[in-house]
Amino acid sequence: MSSVITWAKNWYAKYERPISSVSLIGGFLFDIFTLRRIDALWDNLWTAGHLVIVGVCIILVNRYSPQEGDAENADKIHFWLVNILQFFFGGLLSTFLVFYFRSASIIAAWPFLLILALAFIANESLKRHYARLWFQIVLFYLSLFCFTIYFVPVIFHQIGTTVFVVSGLASLVLMQLFLMALQKFGRGNIWNSRWVIGSSVVGIFVLLNVMYFTNIMPPIPLSLKDGGPYYWIGRDASGNYTAAYEDLGWKKYFSLYDTFNIEANQPVFVYSAVFAPTKVNLTIVHDWQHYNQVSKQWENVYKVTLPVVGGREEGYRTYSILRNTDVGKWRVQVETTSGQVIGTIRFNVVRPTGVVNFKTETK
Repeated sequence: MSSVITWAKNWYAKYERPISSVSLIGGFLFDIFTLRRIDALWDNLWTAGHLVIVGVCIILVNRYSPQEGDAENADKIHFWLVNILQFFFGGLLSTFLVFYFRSASIIAAWPFLLILALAFIANESLKRHYARLWFQIVLFYLSLFCFTIYFVPVIFHQIGTTVFVVSGLASLVLMQLFLMALQKFGRGNIWNSRWVIGSSVVGIFVLLNVMYFTNIMPPIPLSLKDGGPYYWIGRDASGNYTAAYEDLGWKKYFSLYDTFNIEANQPVFVYSAVFAPTKVNLTIVHDWQHYNQVSKQWENVYKVTLPVVGGREEGYRTYSILRNTDVGKWRVQVETTSGQVIGTIRFNVVRPTGVVNFKTETK
């Protein structure tokens, strides 16, 4: 049995880089297609289970660091624990990257997504740092805080600044309990590293708070499931929305701003379907903005608040209307009342030179 374990260790060490790369891509794709919704019981149990396994592995990694007298056995145990730790950290960070990406407007939230992406890549690339407690703590607390940010709103059925503050406090309490367990069951004395550990935790806590209050962090657990400009929107007898649009064909896939042919003084309907967890009811904002070609800036034209009722997997459907839109680029920021961008709907208004052929679709 010992020879099999040694062979497996040597084989893995030889092919570690390609295995790690395949695991990185495969795990991310797996999460994209299997993680359904952020308030689903299985998805949250999956994430919480990963956090527990990671916490236990950190304790064991620091308990079985090679020591005099049992260095050979400790080294073997330490090797496999580090690889298990890396694997489950990858699963955690992949999960967060998928969830936060779904909830993000890339232009508004790219700094936060970049941090998650770098942590995800670092997990695969900086294995030598896994023997260092501070590196384990940094990734663990980042994962813990990212989890409480969306799990606490799901539990309390509320979203807002107060709930975010509670999420942060919950992450600190859980981290303190973990550090107490690490001190008790880990072989090393974390008291000697208290300043590095403390500054790492505080640094992450402050950074994520700054990102939240400057509206850089995505408004998770909200997400924009669908949206776009339409010529007309109404409800049919079954309660579904019917929307009229112009089929632009393949051209719309190669343009950031869809061409919207409409006469002056005619209304533009902007539709949005915003997902919120079950029992989470809130108000969103449609912020209509027009790009001024002279000042080269976006100008606020019209804001309207709209209700959202949580629970519908395809998102709660609603729309706003603006008449007499000037030609040029437009964007409608779908936001929370505190200004966090859930998503952006872009289109370019032009005056038609011919007949516009309408099609309808059911939402």
